[in-house]
Amino acid sequence: QVLRQFVRHNSDTLGSLVLERSMNRVQLLGRVGQDPIMRQVDGKNPVTIFSLATNEMWRTGESEVTQGGDISQKTTWHRISVFRPGLRDVTYQYVKKGARIYVEGKIDYGEYTDKNNVRRQATTIIADNVIFLSDGGMKEKV
Repeated sequence: QVLRQFVRHNSDTLGSLVLERSMNRVQLLGRVGQDPIMRQVDGKNPVTIFSLATNEMWRTGESEVTQGGDISQKTTWHRISVFRPGLRDVTYQYVKKGARIYVEGKIDYGEYTDKNNVRRQATTIIADNVIFLSDGGMKEKV
């Protein structure tokens, strides 16, 4: 019965209509790589943009249980965009490079043309929640 709340199916017609609930959720915990900037393009609503680094660590070697082996690390950089007016302004004002934050949102794949007129792909996290975890990265912009 719960599934029926999310799926509507009309099998009596030839072109049956199926509306399914889907999900696009991202959760990131990491450190801010640059002070946020605020942009406004073509008269659209402003957006606050910053980068966030997440790290993955693992032990290489014969056995991950023992202390032997080397520790490897991979850093992944994420482009974060904040459109929600209240959150956008607070993020712009208080987030600072090096701050440890938690971001929830959705992933967005898009294309743009760079200044050399080359078509590029961009992956962006559209944040709808930002939680500040460290005071050391807080700042005030004047």
